[in-house]
Amino acid sequence: MSVRVRYWAAAKAAAGLSEEDIDAAGTLADLLDAVRDAHGQPLAGVLARCSYLVDEVSPGTAPHDQVAVADGAVVDVLPPFAGGAG
Repeated sequence: MSVRVRYWAAAKAAAGLSEEDIDAAGTLADLLDAVRDAHGQPLAGVLARCSYLVDEVSPGTAPHDQVAVADGAVVDVLPPFAGGAG
C-alpha cells in the first residue's frame, strides 16, 4: 500500500522534502509510524504538533489509529502556522 505524504512549512524543512510516497498499513497511526521510522528526529518532534488532512478531509479529533488511510491516498502534514495581520 502506498500513500502520498505532502509536508508543509516546518514539516517540510524537517523532512528535507516536500512530498514522498510511503508504504504503510491502513491507518493514520500506521502511516505516521512509518514516517517516523523513515526520518527520525527532528521530524518526529514536528509530527507531534501537526494536523493532518486525508484526501483533503480533516479527521477532526478522531484518534489516529481509527482514521483509515486507503491505498493511493494523499495525506497532508500541517504544522501549526503563525502570522497574520498585525
